[in-house]
Amino acid sequence: MAENRLKTGENVPESGTYKVDGFVNEDDASQKDDTEINVEEGEQFPPSPTSHKAVYWKKTS
Repeated sequence: MAENRLKTGENVPESGTYKVDGFVNEDDASQKDDTEINVEEGEQFPPSPTSHKAVYWKKTS
């Protein structure tokens, strides 16, 4: 896993906008998900609101 990618269920280290950066389950890798969310430090990363599956999140701003 690349540095600065955070998984569904992990705590948000820094408030901001995060974008889906891939699916945790490789069986879902063929799916496309461009969801962006705003989260606050200390919250937990949710599953993708679009697919409802566990994903990796990457900070965009």
